[in-house]
Amino acid sequence: MKTEFPERYITLGLKIAYYRKKAGLTQEVLAEMIDKSVSFVGQVEGSGTVKGISLETLFKIAQVLNIPPSKLLEDD
Repeated sequence: MKTEFPERYITLGLKIAYYRKKAGLTQEVLAEMIDKSVSFVGQVEGSGTVKGISLETLFKIAQVLNIPPSKLLEDD
């Protein structure tokens, strides 16, 4: 995927992984709950991968993780 902001995508994936683990969920469980494949979740969370997601998917992930969507997008 071509983007001007690869570091932002990587940071987003790492945040998803962090909050997923904090919630005690595996990639498999998260994937099932957001109706995506385990491969998709792995690609999004991968630190060396730039994988875009839709806002719909972002909102689903945030809902499952019980956090505001903004938590996944804010700069630390």
